[in-house]
Amino acid sequence: MPTHVLILGGTTEARLLAAELAARPGVLVTTSLAGRVTRPAAVAGEARTGGFGGAEGLAAWLAERRVDALVDATHPFAARITAHAARAAATAAVPLVVVRRPGWRPVEGDRWHPVPSLAAAAGALPGLGRRAFLTTGRLGLAAFAHLRGVHFVVRSVEPPEPPLPPHTEVLLARGPFTVPDESALLRRHRIDVLVTKDSGGAATAAKLTAARALGLPVVVVRRPPLPAGVTAVPDVPAALARLGLTPPPATA
Repeated sequence: MPTHVLILGGTTEARLLAAELAARPGVLVTTSLAGRVTRPAAVAGEARTGGFGGAEGLAAWLAERRVDALVDATHPFAARITAHAARAAATAAVPLVVVRRPGWRPVEGDRWHPVPSLAAAAGALPGLGRRAFLTTGRLGLAAFAHLRGVHFVVRSVEPPEPPLPPHTEVLLARGPFTVPDESALLRRHRIDVLVTKDSGGAATAAKLTAARALGLPVVVVRRPPLPAGVTAVPDVPAALARLGLTPPPATA
């Protein structure tokens, strides 16, 4: 059984896993947050903020703090962090567990347009609509900054930084969101196309249901692939099992 687990966090799964580990006698859990959100949710156990200095710095931290297992529970689009975690774990000879909630899947009635990147999403937009609801996060908006014929409604947890598209309206909000609220938002802002990343999970999936009901096209940015040789588990019970710990009992 690991006695010190480092979680690369920032997701709901990371917080839930930290709580499970911190409740177990003899287990020290440290959650590392990238520092991109100024007021992150509290986590059980110890917390640190900021980077490590790349894969080499992370490997040194794992060795210095005698970490027994590394868990990457970052956002599915945090490809650089995941790559660093894989390299650092291999260098430090520490087991790596990657937690990735399952991605969304289209159902009957969806009008999805899958694309490989934010740049490709920006390229697809002009042919799909003129009023876009953009929910790809505040850090990738530069990919859309050159589009002048599209009005953007951008939803973000914190205010985005420039460059932004010239016609941008910002909504500050944190999920989870309901289908009635998302439907009302789409109607109120006269949205005719939705742009999102395939982040998966239920907290922000309501917009997809609302877009389906309204017959709107949805540009979906596909997830980046995991590093070669790395496999992921879908949830906290599977992560605990991968760590050699008993998953929490199922609730009635």
